[in-house]
Amino acid sequence: KYENITFAYNKTKVINNFSLDIKVGSTVALVGPSGSGKTTIGLLAGRFWDISEGKITVDGIDIKDISYDSLMDKISFVFQDTFMLHDTIYENIKMGKNYNSEQIEDAAKKAQIHDFIMSLPDKYETKIGEGGVKLSGGEQQRISIARAILKDTPIVILDEVTSYSDIENETKIQAALKTLLKGKTALIIAHRLYTIKNADNIVFMNKGKIVEQGTHEELLKNKADYWHLWSLYNEETEGQKC
Repeated sequence: KYENITFAYNKTKVINNFSLDIKVGSTVALVGPSGSGKTTIGLLAGRFWDISEGKITVDGIDIKDISYDSLMDKISFVFQDTFMLHDTIYENIKMGKNYNSEQIEDAAKKAQIHDFIMSLPDKYETKIGEGGVKLSGGEQQRISIARAILKDTPIVILDEVTSYSDIENETKIQAALKTLLKGKTALIIAHRLYTIKNADNIVFMNKGKIVEQGTHEELLKNKADYWHLWSLYNEETEGQKC
């Protein structure tokens, strides 16, 4: 729950008196123009920065009163730009945690990356990065999803995870996300609007504020900002098909 939060970055106010209640087990999507503060809202829940006013709570507890380790046991992040270790794929999924090979393989299967890993000469022992295999953005994101599946936290925050993947990768990412988000409380930051059509609540942001919110159908009926964005998105998609 975000309660009247304000946040400034380099003395510039990025989030302004923002309030949002995300119910347990629901999926909330943040949409809006670039620079509207969507990603910042996600990052603030993980205390990547601290807010200057208001409070953010998880299960009614102010996140400032929760230890960082305990907070990370509650929240998983899957970012657009995925951090990769210069190590094996196995270690990149394990991330120093106490998981066995069976758990790691199961998570990779659920993340739709196992078959790709098994196609590599060294399979899970394949090195990534310098002197190793170069992974596509979509492959890296599926490894990131495998990490989140292993963590099995009650809250998942996704940021633009299909923004620059090709069609094949995107189909696999969508299937992986369906598994990851089952039974979770999810906050999704998205540009590709069709990916969040079924969200329980879609929040349109602009200049650090909520402009409107509701279901996809409700927002289309409003014929306001979301409707306009949806119309532009459909025009752009149709244009790409031509």
